[in-house]
Amino acid sequence: MNGTVSIIDARQLETANPHLKDPVDYRKSGLSLNHIVGCPLDCSYCVRHLFGNFDQRVPQALMSDEDAFEQFVSHRYFQPHVTPIQLFNRATDPMLPEVRSHTHNILRLLDEAGLTNHVLVITRWKVSEEDCDKFNALKHIKLTVLVTYSGIDNPKIEPINSSIAEKSLKVLFRNAKSYRALLYWRPIIPGVNDTAEHVARAASLAAHAHATVFSGLFYREEIAAFFKAEGIREPYLGTARRKLLPLDDEQRILRLFRQSNRDAPIFHKTSCGVAYTHQQPDYNGHFGIAELCALCPASQVSLCKGAWRKPDEALLKQMCLSLGATTEPEVNERAIVVRGLDEQRRYFLQHTFGYQVHDAEKPHYYARHGRAEAERSC
Repeated sequence: MNGTVSIIDARQLETANPHLKDPVDYRKSGLSLNHIVGCPLDCSYCVRHLFGNFDQRVPQALMSDEDAFEQFVSHRYFQPHVTPIQLFNRATDPMLPEVRSHTHNILRLLDEAGLTNHVLVITRWKVSEEDCDKFNALKHIKLTVLVTYSGIDNPKIEPINSSIAEKSLKVLFRNAKSYRALLYWRPIIPGVNDTAEHVARAASLAAHAHATVFSGLFYREEIAAFFKAEGIREPYLGTARRKLLPLDDEQRILRLFRQSNRDAPIFHKTSCGVAYTHQQPDYNGHFGIAELCALCPASQVSLCKGAWRKPDEALLKQMCLSLGATTEPEVNERAIVVRGLDEQRRYFLQHTFGYQVHDAEKPHYYARHGRAEAERSC
């Protein structure tokens, strides 16, 4: 049964994690709107562990959809027709029965505003043909629905059966007209869901998607502590700031994937997959990280190459200093390198120029972009 969520009361709001009180913040693939908080799905690796609200299982709203929309489009980092947008990807699932009407309402508000931005809706829950009809009715935004699928069959790690995501992806793909459906194959965890059988199953499912994006486990200290408390075998001996997937595992998985499905487009990065499905150049400027392009279809490489160019250095310098950079930016063939700017401001620059922006204090190494290395626990 579908419904709506209640507005959180002032007393509850006072005790909420400060990071959850602001419904708008930047995440790598877009400026994210999260005015609904709470999820009952209990995936052990959920990012909600980082915000201290994993036990909040009943979704509640910080404000009305209309107020959230106005706050979003007036945000200092939002650029009409430029900024990629994400909905409800930090603290709930956008297709939960209580949340889906809010998801459709926000999509409608964005579309009626005439915005042509990329919009990403990420779900692992049930999508109906009625949902697809509403997605197809949108005329302006470039909508991509990304279905999170892992194939994990350990209920301690993932209580929700992956068959739900499989069915949702097939429904989405079968009915897609104006939107795109993407298989979000994650998290891949060595020793859990990386056997030849797991990979073959994912490769078969990729035939029901416009593209596939894969990634490893986001394994932070809070998530590792939960694994330990729940008696879940720790997959790695340490945690990391970036997602974990050892290079030898990645190469083996890709080889097995290609053996099962030679033609399905598969990407390392979310924005690469999203851009490909809409026949657009990558809005995150990953073309500068050449090793990432090895997986991409030749047509997409050509498209990104044609759009990729170094930023105007005078404008870049002015913007960096106005945002609070502590030194002048450096521009190389791979990225803009800055000091003194947090992720929010770096992503704003990245989407403004379509060029990677890196923190000088957190260097990106060759073949390690967005992927950390760590020793497996066994």
